[in-house]
Amino acid sequence: MASFALKVIRLGLTAAGRAVPKATGRLAFELFCRTPSRRPKGEKARLAVEAGQKRLSRAKELPFDMAHGQVMAYRFPGAEPRAKRFLVVHGWGAGALYVSELAENLASTGAEVVVLDLPGHGKSAGRRLNMRMAVDAVIEAQARFGPFDGAVGHSFGGASLLIAHGGVMRGAGQLNVQKLAVIGSPSEMHWLFRDFSNALRLLPAVRRELVQHAETVAGCSLDAFDTVAISQRLRAPLLVVHAEDDKEVAVDHARRYASAGPHVRFHWANGYGHRRIVSAPEVMDGIVAFLKDDAGSAAA
Repeated sequence: MASFALKVIRLGLTAAGRAVPKATGRLAFELFCRTPSRRPKGEKARLAVEAGQKRLSRAKELPFDMAHGQVMAYRFPGAEPRAKRFLVVHGWGAGALYVSELAENLASTGAEVVVLDLPGHGKSAGRRLNMRMAVDAVIEAQARFGPFDGAVGHSFGGASLLIAHGGVMRGAGQLNVQKLAVIGSPSEMHWLFRDFSNALRLLPAVRRELVQHAETVAGCSLDAFDTVAISQRLRAPLLVVHAEDDKEVAVDHARRYASAGPHVRFHWANGYGHRRIVSAPEVMDGIVAFLKDDAGSAAA
């Protein structure tokens, strides 16, 4: 049953949508961009946060300023001056804490690893995030700490890396990496806007305004967010990690990459769902092997 707050929001957006659909679409976009509370929910989450904080305490904090506020980056130094350099990006509602074990595993190979707290997450400023903000943060991280040999992202973070790699957003620049790995990541964004609109029962005119405003902010159409098309065009080696039991990002998002070309490898990590997959030992080992050029052992 829908919560009382959700019912009130639905009623308010419906009434406003009939009167001023354009303004209501923009308001809906702000709701869409609102990030969850950083406070851990439950004992298990609290312990995970504590473990992540301990791992990140071994990295150097490197905050940098952007138009929407300060973004926090963490750097695990490389073992030698010419060490490989990797960028790691978390998913929606998570933070660098939740991918810190993967980052530390990559660093244990001697690589230099930079991990981001995307806007609205972790120690970064604000309570909002959209794809343009994420891509801008990734491109700025490249300018400050790159170039990167490879990049790894979970969920929304994986999508943001591929979209940044595609250079599809007007005026945003492009992420230049040799290899990418995405974990439980969406391969297009129409479904997300559709599900969000359905959940709020937005009127058709408001839905159109929501998408149009999102495209204006992004500097490209939602069609350009198709990461399979980006991968097919640029053909950088890509490792797609997904669990068939993922209940947040359907496995069909991963299966779409089968048409992209032979540069794509798959690692099916069934049984780990959407969140535990990030710290699954076999997943971390597969990503390390893939980025170290031992790609054969990462495919499944």
